[in-house]
Amino acid sequence: GFMLSIKHGFMKMNGNILDGKNIGNSKILDMPNPLGNMPANLSVIPQNMDMNMTMIDAMYAPSNNLTFMMMATHASRDMKLNTYSPMMSRGLIGQFSTSSSDLSDISLSTLFRISQTKNSKWHGEIAFKKSVGKDDSMAQVLTPMGKKMIMIMPYAMQPGDGSSSLIIGLTNTRKLNKDIVWGNQLKRKVVVSESSWSFGDQTEFNSWIQYPLSKRASISSRLKLIDQGALSGSNALIIAPVQTANPKNYGGTEAFLGLGMNINLDIFPNSNDSIGIEILKPVDQNKNNLQMKTDYQVIIAYQKSF
Repeated sequence: GFMLSIKHGFMKMNGNILDGKNIGNSKILDMPNPLGNMPANLSVIPQNMDMNMTMIDAMYAPSNNLTFMMMATHASRDMKLNTYSPMMSRGLIGQFSTSSSDLSDISLSTLFRISQTKNSKWHGEIAFKKSVGKDDSMAQVLTPMGKKMIMIMPYAMQPGDGSSSLIIGLTNTRKLNKDIVWGNQLKRKVVVSESSWSFGDQTEFNSWIQYPLSKRASISSRLKLIDQGALSGSNALIIAPVQTANPKNYGGTEAFLGLGMNINLDIFPNSNDSIGIEILKPVDQNKNNLQMKTDYQVIIAYQKSF
């Protein structure tokens, strides 16, 4: 049959970390600017960032063993930054905001059953993902000289990177007893082509436990691990004295713990509907070099099958 789903994720980032440890603005201002001599030190510091991602999935299963899926993702980002004087007392000049919003990527995938027993199911996934969002979005910024000007935003604020990726996944769900289901999933995304730059390859592992509260409601807990490769390539026009302009300040490992709830409903006739919500909090952030710190994530999803 068919299935449609809409998933919206919100992520809040607040403050900065250096090699996984908290770091204040005063320490960042002492760090050299690797992209130029003017100014000699970093002078623009991200304070917080909100990221919204909306994913729309359409799935068709011609049989119990095979499912085809198409997904489109729209992403928007809003970041607040402080600009400081490049010399002397390094006093605060002012604060400004940048934002971007665009269709980010489109993916086509095939899900196939590998094996199934009474208590266990194995599924595989092969997907092709194409980044379609802009990789040269511009915004007005406040420079360390106190002037406002239009510049290309750093990599973290770009909706896309122009890359193509291959994704391979393996999923197992197992009944521990008549009520509890244990699931594990491993996914690997590899960039197969890029333009001038691209975000790094990524490995993601998820392990979750699901327990029913009633015939219609269930709760779940999840461990999520991400290993993100460093940014590849660069854009010669991204040279602002801010940490996000440095390609070395990308990638690393993160670990999250999540709690979720899923409710099955009959919203529309002749269909199965479900609504889910999950909250994720980081328990470890070992990001490469100097990066923003993830605060929390919230995911809300609606799914309809018929």
